[in-house]
Amino acid sequence: MNDHAGFFDLNQQGFLRIAVATPRCRVADPAFNAEQTLALWQQADAQGAALALFPELGLSAYTCDDLFQQRALLDGCQAALQRLLHEGAGLACLAVVGMPLRVGHSLFNCAAVLQRGRLLGVVPKTYLPNYGEFYEARQFNPADHAPADSVTLCGQIVPFGSQLLFRASDRSDFAFHVEICEDLWVPIPPSSYAALAGATLLLNLSASNVTVGKSAYRHALAAAQSARCIAAYAYSSAGEGESTTDLAWDGQSLVCENGQLLAESARFAGGSQLICADVDLERLARERMRQTSFGQSAGRHAAALAGFRSVDFTLGTLAPQALRRHIERYPYVPADAARRDERCQEVYQIQVQGLTQRLRASGIDKLVIGISGGLDSTHALLICARAMDALGLPRTNILAVTMPGFATGTRTLDQAWRLMRAIGCEARQIDIRPSCEQMLKDIGHPFVQGQPQYDITFENVQAGERTSHLFRLANFHGALVVGTGDLSELALGWSTYGVGDHMSHYNVNASVPKTLIKHLVRWVAESPQALVPEPQVLLDILDTEISPELVPGDAAGQPGQSTESQIGPYDLHDFFLYYVLRFGFAPSKVAYLAHAAWHDASAGAWPEGPHVQRQAYDLDAIARHLRSFVWRFFKTSQFKRSCVPNAPKVGSGGSLSPRGDWRAPSDGEAEVWLHDLGRIPRIHDDPR
Repeated sequence: MNDHAGFFDLNQQGFLRIAVATPRCRVADPAFNAEQTLALWQQADAQGAALALFPELGLSAYTCDDLFQQRALLDGCQAALQRLLHEGAGLACLAVVGMPLRVGHSLFNCAAVLQRGRLLGVVPKTYLPNYGEFYEARQFNPADHAPADSVTLCGQIVPFGSQLLFRASDRSDFAFHVEICEDLWVPIPPSSYAALAGATLLLNLSASNVTVGKSAYRHALAAAQSARCIAAYAYSSAGEGESTTDLAWDGQSLVCENGQLLAESARFAGGSQLICADVDLERLARERMRQTSFGQSAGRHAAALAGFRSVDFTLGTLAPQALRRHIERYPYVPADAARRDERCQEVYQIQVQGLTQRLRASGIDKLVIGISGGLDSTHALLICARAMDALGLPRTNILAVTMPGFATGTRTLDQAWRLMRAIGCEARQIDIRPSCEQMLKDIGHPFVQGQPQYDITFENVQAGERTSHLFRLANFHGALVVGTGDLSELALGWSTYGVGDHMSHYNVNASVPKTLIKHLVRWVAESPQALVPEPQVLLDILDTEISPELVPGDAAGQPGQSTESQIGPYDLHDFFLYYVLRFGFAPSKVAYLAHAAWHDASAGAWPEGPHVQRQAYDLDAIARHLRSFVWRFFKTSQFKRSCVPNAPKVGSGGSLSPRGDWRAPSDGEAEVWLHDLGRIPRIHDDPR
């Protein structure tokens, strides 16, 4: 596929922009309120929003009390609605507005859905609060008292009811449901059933006066409902202009997606406000597909869902829009320092708990671990030390071994010894070169005849000898071999299979990506808990270039290999892995997200630390490295992941254990993923 049109348009990448408006209002002045609503609706349309949500009873104002019984006010609201239909007919953006509506001999608190001069439907409020400061049952009737399933309004026959599901015929993942204020505050909101019926976007027209602490509770409700329903939840609220006879109003509006806050209005801002959020409908749909209990729940509530009616509409072509949503560069590492500290603390606790349980269950109280002076083995040794502390055992029960080979640098060897001394474990050094030379001699490798042939055999003989020594040491001392390879290496197949660093008795790092390990090590170095009395060695390790050190370097002592020069930057590979493994996105969408996150090094927040390079990557570089990732992940490396050692799963970003998040055939093909890369503009030739 070579058609690159629309690649940078959020609408072509599974996103939808929605707007939530808080217009300034006047109590019982529908003409003024319609004017304010129209102005914000036009702003939302100009910003490329597909839908704009307005507050509860916005055309009349919420605080009309017994004025709702007045015909003049009700007629004025219908006239305001007619004006919106007429003047908004040329807008591509849908609008959902609140108004009182008489149906038969009953009055209802309603939401009207407008599109291009047409009323798609009218939704009455289900739950009427009649406690504390609320007296809605004095004027209104609940939805289940509706005398009809359609109404004639503004000359149109319109579906009427609380179980209307609005579906876009030309956007398969775009279906929305409307509920009103109190509907969210009950044990089972109507939107819960709507989500099971297929709604991915849940809308709430609210007025919601402000009291102390209510803002946090709104946050909790909206976020929890979006998470529970695996949906986007948009919540509007009334602001300036509502009566303050007995109440006050803060105009708080929210948009949440699957538990995450995407956008929020300023509280007590005064005047009118409009917020926009780019909702990832594809992500929601894929989460529902992955979480099979969602479908099971829909099946078990089939009777409750039978009453839903679909209202189909055509969204039409929206003007192309650039993504405004912030995409974290490091999906495994929070940019916020406080959240990052919490994450590091929890990751350590999970890894330590996994290792201590394995030791208790096995009846073994000793560990053997290989120390290279690099990042992964450093973090694994820190976990071992914490595990011994937790079990009340001496750290000398850890036998840490550094095993220099043909390419081990003086820097990493020095760091290995400094680290082992700082930890206080039993430390040893075994020179593996003699045993490697014997192996190379046995197989007839040219290296032993003085020919510098640094091929894969030369590299893997060293990796294999290290693992062989560790296992025999473990046998000899009655210990467990602790593995050090991380999630990023498993994804890329960057490990020596079987007898190399692929194998151990228990691998504490197997579901921790490289980018997170950097921050975990730094967190220990900066921690006041003094796990390591000389933390400078940790900082030095962080500043060391990542290298397997299997091929000799130059005369100046520079490493002969740079891992990231060979396979690409871990910053990008971890980004790719997160969206491929966690959400199953196609490579073209992963590239789109990576470009949004990485194309501008000066924008957005970065995790702190000298080891974080504020690097930018253009789409060309992203596509090139993504092709390498796709080839490695889908085509060449699964056989290594099919038999990985036991390891604790750490994060919701996934693991690659065949007993956990990832089961795949070892002999599968990668062509469909490689083919999808053709959707990315300016992609380079295949680097394989």
